[in-house]
Amino acid sequence: MKNIFYIVILLLAGCTTIQVPNEFVYTEIPTSEFTIASWQKITDSSAPYKIYIEGDGYAFNARGQISSDPTPRGTLLREIAFGDKNPNVIYLARPCQYIKSEKCEKKYWSTARFSPEVIDAEYQAIQSITPDKQITLIGFSGGAQVAGLLAVTKKDLKIKKIITIAGNLNHKQWTTYHHLPPLTDSLNLQDYKEDFSKIPQIHYVGSEDKIIPPILQKTIVSPSSLIVIKGATHNRNWQKTYKDIQKY
Repeated sequence: MKNIFYIVILLLAGCTTIQVPNEFVYTEIPTSEFTIASWQKITDSSAPYKIYIEGDGYAFNARGQISSDPTPRGTLLREIAFGDKNPNVIYLARPCQYIKSEKCEKKYWSTARFSPEVIDAEYQAIQSITPDKQITLIGFSGGAQVAGLLAVTKKDLKIKKIITIAGNLNHKQWTTYHHLPPLTDSLNLQDYKEDFSKIPQIHYVGSEDKIIPPILQKTIVSPSSLIVIKGATHNRNWQKTYKDIQKY
């Protein structure tokens, strides 16, 4: 068996450690508004690409206040991406995670986290990596909303499939459910429900997820596309699904 050597990246947010295989290269992607952090493994540029889109990260602190740095402290999505054996795998951060651009204001990880300029930045990042290949988008938590909005608003993307993990697919319903202020500066996937339904998709939800409970996904996705993972919370007990997600 081929040996895989790892480097360890120490993330400043919470001193989280994550092992990154050597074949993944850290790349900063400039866009018109933000610089987007990514880790990229590209071994066959003619093959389809899998793009993992991070969640909202550390958007709010324990007191419910908007944080000064939304860089994620959890490693769930990176663990799945870095273990994916497909030839072309990209982990794509959200604006202002890992890198602070001049444009970074707190609204971009609060009320404007799904704003047109955020979606444009993610789109430009993807286009800079692979402008004309089939892609599978995998979105975690708020990254699921980003993946869906990319698919329905950027028609030139060649979307093969969308996979979501604990995905926030209707943020208006989500804020109402949790009695939170609305995301007034954001697009909402629910408004594109008909177009979204035409895209091949799979949605993994945790049976014990209190942040995005399964009932919230059922308003926008087909029951046949919904897979409930018993015992999974929003950030924990997802290991049993890693191989299923990585196989696509």
